[in-house]
Amino acid sequence: MTETITSRPVRTGPPATPSLGGLGLFTVLLAAALPLVDFFIVNVALPTIGADLSASEAVLELVVAGYGVAYAVLLVVAGYGVAYAVLLVLGGRLGDLFGRRRLFLGGMAAFGLTSLACGLAPDAWSLVAARAAQGASAAAMLPQVLATIQATTSGPRRAKAMGLYGATAGLSMVAGQILGGVLVAATPLSFLFGAGTGWRSVFLVNVPVVLVGLFLAARAVPETRSARPEPVDVPGTFLLAASILTLLIPLTEGRAAGWPLWTWLSLAAFPFAAAAFFAVERRADRAGRTPLVPPSLFAIVSLRRGLLLMVPFSIGFSGFMFVIAVALQQGAGLGPVAAGLALAPLAVVFFFFSLAGPRLVARYGTRVVPAGAALQGVGLALMTLAAWRSWPDLGLVELLPGAAVAGAGQALQLPVIMRVVLSEVPAVRAGVGGGVMVTTQQSSLALGVATLGTLFLSLVPGMGMRDALVTTLLVQLAGVALTGLLSLRLPRTIA
Repeated sequence: MTETITSRPVRTGPPATPSLGGLGLFTVLLAAALPLVDFFIVNVALPTIGADLSASEAVLELVVAGYGVAYAVLLVVAGYGVAYAVLLVLGGRLGDLFGRRRLFLGGMAAFGLTSLACGLAPDAWSLVAARAAQGASAAAMLPQVLATIQATTSGPRRAKAMGLYGATAGLSMVAGQILGGVLVAATPLSFLFGAGTGWRSVFLVNVPVVLVGLFLAARAVPETRSARPEPVDVPGTFLLAASILTLLIPLTEGRAAGWPLWTWLSLAAFPFAAAAFFAVERRADRAGRTPLVPPSLFAIVSLRRGLLLMVPFSIGFSGFMFVIAVALQQGAGLGPVAAGLALAPLAVVFFFFSLAGPRLVARYGTRVVPAGAALQGVGLALMTLAAWRSWPDLGLVELLPGAAVAGAGQALQLPVIMRVVLSEVPAVRAGVGGGVMVTTQQSSLALGVATLGTLFLSLVPGMGMRDALVTTLLVQLAGVALTGLLSLRLPRTIA
């Protein structure tokens, strides 16, 4: 007896697009929060770090801004070692080439290891080096968050995910400073390292969070990559890194170092490095090659105008957080917990207004951004008045009205700006678009510490802490006004 088996033809279609579920979205948002929390978490820990490690003022600035500089450069680029330097490549491009989930997992694991190195650093320069490496690992991880959201969601789900991403980013920047104060004061590791070493906890707390994140990511984050991965633009990568470094390094270290000749030479080199980068990218684009940052990407009006808003907003945000942490501890005499909690109203109000943001955008479009800038300006003015009238008795109660109003204004700006930037970026360029946006944000955060922080510290000897704080806040207020004016040119609706 012969059995005949007939097989039916199986229709094959295009592979199903992977979908990001609720647990996967939670996981990538957790990863997005980690680098931003870590940028701000050390602000209230700086006096303790300085005392424990006998670190100079210049070294302490590197602990904050050195992380930001490495992070800003390496958010666009992820590095691998060569004989004497680091070859920088775009983090988002690596995800497109090798798989975003794979690079996400590798970056998160490296972030945990470098956080451990920061927490165990035996001296100040070891901490600076570990912070730079921590920024590099974050650079490999964070661009994959936005690229994964872009590749695995669409329509209302994407709008909701991007709204949550923006809310997470803003809340993380404030929560980092509050968490830093609590961890420093709690000193849970003093039995291992001795008194005054609570600052180590602000780094070591990342390790268990990373372990949880790796477990969840392995289960819930789908693998995606570009259907047509683009090769790495090595000349463009080096020129972009040179542009960022020649601007941020001298601004960060110039004041503390006494503005030596190299700082002025570096600043003078910046426009030439930036012009060379633009020329190389434009030539590659016209020749049909794939540049690191395609100039054609900036033909997207929403991306171009959104990035223009991101710069003054982020400069003001990071500069304010750094300056207020120094002023409250060294001028008003608050401890790390009180200094951190003084901004708690800002964080709480930011959270609730972020939840209302998507509904407001659906009804009023991008007009919520200038409204948010106006609110932030009012809040900043109230905090400036409180500093002028109440100094040195400045704390939670005095700052509460202004911080609450400013938090509402910030919540109506940052998540919406992020949505605007990426709203029309094609899915095939998700990695590039996300990398450009986050690089702009992080470069501006580092620039905020370098510029507003330097202004404040330079004014203190001649004007005193109160007047230096008031002057710096007024400068930031001008930046908020600029953000509000620029926001009037945003497209009225978000795709």
